[in-house]
Formats: sequence, structure tokens, C-alpha cells
Amino acid sequence: MSKDKQPFDEMFGTGEEPREPYKSYHKWFEGEQNARLRKKAHEAEQAFRRTGITFNVYGREEANERLIPFDIVPHILSNREWQKLSEGIEQRVRALNAFLHDIYHRQEILKAGRIPAHMISNNEAYLPEMIGVEPPGSIYTHIVGTDIVRTGEDEFFVLEDNARTPSGVSYMLENRETMFEMFPELFIQNRVCSVSTYPKRLRRSLAACAPPACDGKPVIAVLTPGIHNSAYFEHAFLADEMGAELVEGHDLRVVNGRVAMRTTQGYTPVDVLYRRVDDAFLDPLNFNPDSMLGVPGILDVYRAGGITIANAPGTGISDDKAIYSYMPDIVEFYTGEKAKLPNVPTWRCSEPDSLAYVLDNLSELVVKEVHGSGGYGMLVGPAASRKEIAEFRAKLKAKPDGYIAQPTLALSTVPIFTNKGLAPRHVDLRPFVLVSPNGIDITPGGLTRVALKKGSLVVNSSQGGGTKDTWVLES
Repeated sequence: MSKDKQPFDEMFGTGEEPREPYKSYHKWFEGEQNARLRKKAHEAEQAFRRTGITFNVYGREEANERLIPFDIVPHILSNREWQKLSEGIEQRVRALNAFLHDIYHRQEILKAGRIPAHMISNNEAYLPEMIGVEPPGSIYTHIVGTDIVRTGEDEFFVLEDNARTPSGVSYMLENRETMFEMFPELFIQNRVCSVSTYPKRLRRSLAACAPPACDGKPVIAVLTPGIHNSAYFEHAFLADEMGAELVEGHDLRVVNGRVAMRTTQGYTPVDVLYRRVDDAFLDPLNFNPDSMLGVPGILDVYRAGGITIANAPGTGISDDKAIYSYMPDIVEFYTGEKAKLPNVPTWRCSEPDSLAYVLDNLSELVVKEVHGSGGYGMLVGPAASRKEIAEFRAKLKAKPDGYIAQPTLALSTVPIFTNKGLAPRHVDLRPFVLVSPNGIDITPGGLTRVALKKGSLVVNSSQGGGTKDTWVLES
């Protein structure tokens, strides 16, 4: 678990021979010419550019729209490894939904003393407006992205639960399509589980969560903040792939107690809204009055059973990084089982003893904002300068409850393709989960993010990371 531990190499393990999941791929790679692979890597980059797969970088002076680097060496998991992960993820997602229902209703976990009440009541992600509200099908987290890191052969940890508006699934799909176009022979030689049905499964899962007011085939729409959002490509991509409408706040209004979208035939009621707009901007009548991104009155329609909002308002409390530290307790409380996938050890800086430890060991820890995302606002102690550590020390002292800290893990590596051949780089994995009254559906694969800089532990695309295709072998 320490930064001094030699990282686990997922292709080679601890020896020179490739591990079982990589044997077939490695044999193919050894027979390939570097010149051909370089040409294919360039073609893949051009394909992404033509498709328009970009993301926006905030707070930078240079051009803010970038291409996400794609590496042609896949991240491969055996079927056994995947079963271990999927069982742990399913257990966790069930617990998250039970937790959300509980804290907005009876609050049994607080009464039992398993989580301090102030961790909920004082949390900006907790929405009192959701108290007593029963979402259609009792589903709060319709789409979840669970971030997994690995430190050894059978050592997997959950780094984060993305239960608000998890992004990245479009890159999972485009990565697979690009690999299939570049190297079709690999998919003949290797039995790789398909991910291409995700949009169809997403639509089916959302439709199963239709509200009581739905009459007939559910009408589904994707709510985007607009073209300037960092994940706009994904919003448009998923709407198109699902056959759903892509809408902005100004396309919607409340008509006769329903949320309706503007069409050439007038306003048509929407049954399920897959929103990619944060809670605060969802409804200017109930939340931020200055929001131009949401729909005035949508929360009132939602509470009356007139629309399904996916994910439900208020789910942010379940992927809050301070609440994350209680996940082993949450899983055990609602499932009666120990967590199958452990957490990364976490210090809550709101607690005086933990804060003292973190301040004494800043140079060795990773410190994150409780509500942060995308790799912004974090400190990676071993890679930070004295000035950066001093600045973060001041932030922690000023607002300790805004941060958590974790040890610097020796994250596993997967090789990337460079001009000089293969070179190990740190990775993480975000599998995508769909939840409906019909069950939990985990796509076999996910988004592998890779730190392209040698030695870097930061894999976020906004911080210079890239992506890989993720293979789960059928057997």
C-alpha cells in the first residue's frame, strides 16, 4: 500500500513472462513491426479527431478544447478478475441505493450511530427538499461509475463512487470501436466481451424507471448544460445512440403538471430525463435562482411523480469523499455482509487527530477536496513542491472539513506504446453500472484511464492523462 512498493505490472506480473490474460495479445504484439503500430496509432488519433471526441479544460490560458490521447495497448482482465470486481461493485451499488433511501426517509443508519448525523445535515450535497420523496422504482443512482485501482494480483480497491453524473462511457465505446477498426484480427484471436450494446441497455434501464404519470412508451431525453460543458460530446453521443432527444433547459417547461419539451408539434411530455446538470442548477425555483441551465418547477413535478430524473436529486451525498470513508460501514449496515471490495484507507480532516496526522505527513499523502472531481484541487504529496505543500497546509487549516487524505498507493501499471516500444504507466478503471427495478447491469469493461507521464499517478484527462480500450475476456 505504500509508495515504496514496486507497482504491480498487469501485463508481466512480477516476472518476464506475460500473465495469462495478456499471453495471446503479447504473442501478437511480438510479431508486429513497430512501424505498423506507429502508423496505426496515428490513424487512431486521426479517427478521434474526425469524430470530434474532445473535452474542455477549465482554468487554462491555452486553447481549452483538447483531444483525449488514446493508447493502442488494451487493458486486459480475465473473466475471474472481472467476476470478483462485478460482485463487489453490485454489492456496493445496492448499499448506496439503500443508504440514499434511508437518509431521505427513516435515517436508521444515523440512529444506529454508524455515521455521525452532522456528516449528513451539514453536507452541501444533502438536499432537504428530497426528504420523504420516493423516486420511481425506489432508484436513486440509475447510472454509476465506480473507480477501481489495483495494487497487486488480487488487490483491488474502490477509489471513488461516482453517483451524481458520471462521465466517460462514450470514450469506452469509441475506444472499442477504434481498436476494432485498427486491429480486427485481435478480436478474432481473443474472445473479448462486447460493450457495444451499452446505449441500448441504458435506454432499456431508464425506460424501466418511468414515473407513474407515464402513459405508453416512455419518452426519454438527455439534459445537457450546452456545448461549452466539458462532456458535451458525450451528452450528444449518448442521446443519438439511444434515440433520445438532446435538450437544454430552455427547451423544457412545465405544462399541465408535466415537464414537456418543445417540438415542431408543440410541447411533448418527457417521462425520463437523464440529466447531466448538477443539482444546484436543476431548478431555479427550488435551488440556485440564477441558473439558466435548469427547468423552473421541475422538482415539484418530480415530487408529484410526473417525471423521473436520473440520477435522482440529492445523490451527491453518496459520492461525497467524506461519506466514502464510511462505505465499509454502509455496506455492512444495509447488506449484512463485509464489503467485497475494500476502500482506500482515508483520513477525514474534519477530525482533529486525523488532521494532525495529515498535516505532519503531507509530503507522503494524497489530499482531495470532499466535493472535488476531475483531478482538480488535489495535492499529490510525493510529487508536490515545498511551496505547493505549504499552500495546501494553509488550506487545510482554514477549512479542514473540506478535505480528506489517503496514502499514496503503488497503483498497478499497464504498458503504453511508445516510439521505443512498451513502457509501464499507472492506470485506473471506471466500470459503468445501470440500475433499474429490473436489476443491476454492469457493462463488462469500462473506461481505463492512464497516466501518460512516467511516474505520474494522476490519470484524469484534465490533468494530461489518456485512455485505453478495456478488455474483459469471456473465458
